[in-house]
Formats: sequence, C-alpha cells, structure tokens
Amino acid sequence: MIKVRVEDAVGMVLCHDITQIIPGEFKGRAFKKGHIVTTDDIPKMLRMGKENLYVWEKKEGCLHEDEAALRIAQAVAGAGISLTEPKEGKINLIAGLRGLLKIDVTGLNAINNEDQVVLSSLHRNQVVEKGMTVAATRVIPLVIDQMIIQRVEGHAGRYTPVVEVKPLVGMRVGVVVTGSEVYKGRIEDKFSPVVIDKVTKLGCSVIRKVNVTDSIEMISDNVKALLAEGAEMILITGGMSVDPDDMTPAGVVAAGGTIVSYGAPVLPGAMFMVAYIGRIPILGLPGCVMYSKNTVLDLLLPRILAGERITRQDVSILGHGGLCANCSTCRFPSCSFGKV
Repeated sequence: MIKVRVEDAVGMVLCHDITQIIPGEFKGRAFKKGHIVTTDDIPKMLRMGKENLYVWEKKEGCLHEDEAALRIAQAVAGAGISLTEPKEGKINLIAGLRGLLKIDVTGLNAINNEDQVVLSSLHRNQVVEKGMTVAATRVIPLVIDQMIIQRVEGHAGRYTPVVEVKPLVGMRVGVVVTGSEVYKGRIEDKFSPVVIDKVTKLGCSVIRKVNVTDSIEMISDNVKALLAEGAEMILITGGMSVDPDDMTPAGVVAAGGTIVSYGAPVLPGAMFMVAYIGRIPILGLPGCVMYSKNTVLDLLLPRILAGERITRQDVSILGHGGLCANCSTCRFPSCSFGKV
C-alpha cells in the first residue's frame, strides 16, 4: 500500500472507501475499496477534499480482482453460458438458453482448492431457464498472484467445460399404456395424460398412444410398431411391479431391448426401468409417476433429452439425494431431491 497524489493515481486500485458528504442531501460511499481510479474521478475526488490516496502498489505478476474473476469465468464457461460484467471482483455465469445444467464437479473442486479463489454453482443435471444465474466466481483479495489464476485456468482446461448448459432436444415419443383394466375400458386411463404433459412441456411430441393388456407379446408388438413409426423414445406406463402379471420388462426384452436398470434408489420411483433398443431409450414408469409431482422420471428425462445415454451408474448414484422430502410447498428443482 502506497500514498500517491490524486492526480497520479489513475489506473491504480483504492485501498479504502471514500465517503462523500453533501449537507442535507447525501452521506455515503462515493468510491469503494478496490475501485480503479479513472481520469474522470480526479475532479470529484479533489472537490471532496482528497489530495492524496492510498492505493495498492502495482506489482508485476499481480492481477486486479476484476481481471482475475474475468479470466476464471472465461476459463470455466462452456456452451450455453454468458457472463456478467465484473463487479467488485465477482462475475455471474448466466444460462444463455433453457437446458440441462452440467457441472464438472471434479474440476470445480480442483479450482476451489486453490487459495483465494471461489467458484460456486447450482447442482448439476437440473433444467435451468434462460437468464438464470447458474454459477458465480470471485477472488478474495483486491489483487491476486497471477500464478494462482494460471493454475485455475489449467484446471479448467483439464476438465473443460466446467460449467455448461446443454440444450434439450424434443423427441418423437411413443406411449404404451399397459393394463387389462384400461384396455377393456373398466377404468379411465389417468396415467398417460400426466406423462404426455411432462414430455410436451420439455419440447417433445407424442406420435401415438396405444393401450395394451399385460401381455408380453402385445407389449412387444406395439413397441416394435412405434419404433417403425419413428419413435425416438418410448414410455411404458405400468406393469412395473414384481407381481406375476406385470410384464413390461419382459415385453421390452422380447422386443429386442436391453435393460440397463430395473429399479432405482429413488423414492418415489423405485420400480423404474431404463432400457434401450439400439439407441432408442425405453422407459418403464411405475405408478408413482401418475400421482407424485416429482419422481425419478423428472431426474432422468431431461438428461435423455440433452443427448445423454443413461447408464446403470447414472441410476445408482441417485441414491444419495434420491429421497423426496415431500415438502408442504414443493421447490423442485431448487431442493435436495436428486442432487448428487
């Protein structure tokens, strides 16, 4: 910290706040600690009675907080991310589109392990809206060693992108409703309207809905028919319990499917199935999807629409955070449900 004449302080960083008092009108901070003095500031400072200022001595290899934050933000931001202007050493990372937020947690942790650096984010794998702040970064001191920022940039390069928003791509969806009681008209189908509403809100279109009995052959034939019609994803409602007459998994296998996971450590959503026929996802939906606001389907469907192929590991890791707390006022996705 050095003392300099106001006229000589242009481009230097203030070490203290400067308070302005205008009797009867204003009393408050006119210039904040960390402010970079400009030519336009000099007349105002002189009118405030400031002949000298205390500023940080400019040293080779040191960065101002705003420049450092900008370099961090630029290093970690991937596709679908825009940046705010630096302000007091802080920059927000903003979603540039509606999509799936992806955070490389290993990279995030490596960056935060560096001294005097902060990078915080929302939880990954949730749908975010355009304009939302999804992460923020800042440095702690007013000036920081450039070597620290270079190490941060190195971490970001190894784990790129650290922060990204992937667009959701609407798919052509086929819906298969199982159950003899629905097929024969004994009860009204209240399951498929819920499912159709969920997928259409995420930009999908339903090419056809078909009702079938709990028959392996009938399930298999209709899955094949929907694939032939161009379905890019198939959702099968019901038939997912361990009862002997629940045949959805067997019907999918008979259609040529490979089951990735039958069962999920998520409540609600334990009797959930993920399968694939080639590259086409086939999801078996338990009854809870019909009456619970948020289930395992809400956790994995956006990831599929963002182009991800779901693995068994993707499902099993949901156990930590997979218990819905049934809050009196639902705040999903701004809650712990499904956060890993």
